[in-house]
Amino acid sequence: TDRADHALSLFDELGFWVKSPRYHFAEPNPLFYEQAAWGIATRRERLQALIALSEYHLPFAKKPETPPVFVTSVRSLMTRTLPRRDFLKACKKQSVNQSVQPDVLTRSWAEIGYQRVNTVLEPGQFSKRGGIMDIWTPAENLPVRLDFFGDEIETIRQFDPASQRTVEKLESILVTPAREYVASSDQEAELSEFHIPLLHQQPASLLDYLPQKTIVLIDDLSIVEGMAAEVEEQAVRFRKESIEEEILSPDFPLPYVPWSELHDVLHGKATLELGYSSAVTSEQPPVDSGLAGCFGHDERFGGRLKPFVEYAGSTVERGEELVIVSRQSPRLQEMWLESRDDSESISGQSSAIEFIESSLSEGFVIGNLHLITDSEIFGWERPQPRTRARPAAETPESIYADLQASDYVVHIDHGVGKFGGLVQRELDGHVREFLAVEYNGGGQLFVPVHQADRLTRYVGAEGAVPALDRLGGQEWHEKKGRVKQAVLEVAQDMLDLYARRNVVQGYAFKADTAWQKELEDSFPYVETEDQVRALNDIKRDMEIPRPMDRLLCGDVGYGKTEVALRAAFKAVMDGKQVAILVPTTVLAQQHYETFLQRLAAFPVKVEMLSRFRTSREQSNIVHGLAIGEIDIVVGTHRLISGDVQFKELGLVIIDEEQRFGVTHKEHLKKLRTEVDVLTLTATPIPRTLYMALTGVRDISNLNTPPEERLPIVTHVGPYSPKLVRQAILRELERGGQIFFVH
Repeated sequence: TDRADHALSLFDELGFWVKSPRYHFAEPNPLFYEQAAWGIATRRERLQALIALSEYHLPFAKKPETPPVFVTSVRSLMTRTLPRRDFLKACKKQSVNQSVQPDVLTRSWAEIGYQRVNTVLEPGQFSKRGGIMDIWTPAENLPVRLDFFGDEIETIRQFDPASQRTVEKLESILVTPAREYVASSDQEAELSEFHIPLLHQQPASLLDYLPQKTIVLIDDLSIVEGMAAEVEEQAVRFRKESIEEEILSPDFPLPYVPWSELHDVLHGKATLELGYSSAVTSEQPPVDSGLAGCFGHDERFGGRLKPFVEYAGSTVERGEELVIVSRQSPRLQEMWLESRDDSESISGQSSAIEFIESSLSEGFVIGNLHLITDSEIFGWERPQPRTRARPAAETPESIYADLQASDYVVHIDHGVGKFGGLVQRELDGHVREFLAVEYNGGGQLFVPVHQADRLTRYVGAEGAVPALDRLGGQEWHEKKGRVKQAVLEVAQDMLDLYARRNVVQGYAFKADTAWQKELEDSFPYVETEDQVRALNDIKRDMEIPRPMDRLLCGDVGYGKTEVALRAAFKAVMDGKQVAILVPTTVLAQQHYETFLQRLAAFPVKVEMLSRFRTSREQSNIVHGLAIGEIDIVVGTHRLISGDVQFKELGLVIIDEEQRFGVTHKEHLKKLRTEVDVLTLTATPIPRTLYMALTGVRDISNLNTPPEERLPIVTHVGPYSPKLVRQAILRELERGGQIFFVH
């Protein structure tokens, strides 16, 4: 494909059409000259594709039963990778009863890109403890443990890193490279920071890995060639500029495989080009009359379901076949059956329509076959849910695995000290491992590894150096006493309020309606697991007869607004009003527009009360709230003025509560004893966080960023129109969005 986002959406959609294994050869986000990480997921996806293709060339590898499908973008294809010969040479099979020295293995694993760690937590890592070696290869979902007896591999077991328990015993494993570059000298290691495998004489592309019997489909060759020219032009220009600025040496090779080279390789393969063409005329009969028609659908209903049902009826009456692929297929099927008058016509015609609950980007018409998707019916499309990469595992050792010598730590009984590393000491004739902690005055504490949970990393102001406590002294106990007293005072103030809230009889909202499901299905993105979990917690709170008071924590852009919107809609569906309280007029405008857009298809009235409204408009809104005409109101502190009265307030959503003043907070406290309250925050204040963590308030966390969210790269330098242009073009090429603040 031409762009990374097109490759990804095509990869997702292929899951609907084919049962073959699918691999996405991901495009690294940083350009070759940028000192930025590729990201674990990108690196792993690329390696998994190379490993799957290598299985066709390795005599001892198990060939896949169904031929796999690989999806990639042009820049990804042009990004150089390890030569096939070097990759295959680095792949080694380790079997039970095989003789191999553990030290030889550790050296070879380090050479092919594996990182040596104390505890294996993610793919691309290995560890060695005596006669036990753990390794997590990029292609596998779980790590593997090799048990040695001398130089012989006694057992190979796949294990769960969290529990350390064996999942399955294996006869052999295939150890493949964990990086696309291999650094063997200091200079090369420095270059490998750029993630460029330019250290080889003949860096390759993905095409070099393809077996002879491969069909290559090119999604619109004209666009791909245009993209390739742009990528190549960038590469040549930056190489020239870097040499002039003495960042790179003149003999540094071009960082991308030229498109002309790839084009020559493609000509030697069976290729199929997918492109745009003018409509077939009567003078030019189609090659295969059975496939006459158009890809893309003329009919669009924009959420109007009556015309859709009429269209379905006329299609069936003409004897044509209709397939409906929708997230709401059960509801659409129900509507279709209700529209048929008599059972005879239902039994005769419903079989002509196939309803499939899934998601596709768009439909098409070919001959007598009509395929309609949510894009045509509702005017929005939603991507296929993507199976997420397994997160790094939490193991018993993870409490101290990331601590470095001289990090500051806190022991629950002895206070702040300096971590001295993992040491071995003999006790009762047995050698055991301890965590060493150094204290003020030279005191040392040895904490047994099984008590590691009594130590935590010291967290303080950025760059601040804490004063070490004295081992056995009273300072730490006095500090803990003062904090306990302060906590008790805060808790006492707040407990009255929360105790009253617990005994107050609140409103129990009813279960979700069909419209609720329709709204949730119209979300044009895939929800993160955290969003789903938080929403379930909120709905459960709303459905019990006790006023909800839940804190929703999540970073900017992690989807708090969508969760709040669904909660608000649930309240409105039960005849209640919703007030959304925000600290600034700009934020009020932003939420107002989001709510208007998402709720446009439903009979819900949304208004905004802020200084952007005239006095007359404000009076009308206040009147509308009092008589129950307005369902949802978004507003600043103007919302908690004395003149604002609600007819049937059921839910209050507060965004960034810590930015409201003390008097506003008193008003909000009173609200909490009467109605359900949901507080959203990206930066919870310590007191609020403490109360949530101690169970006085309920808490939900959004820790997972949405799919394709990229880490922020900050560049500070003199203003350069050329650099601005490059940055904008780069983001457009990625299919991303740009704010230019000037």
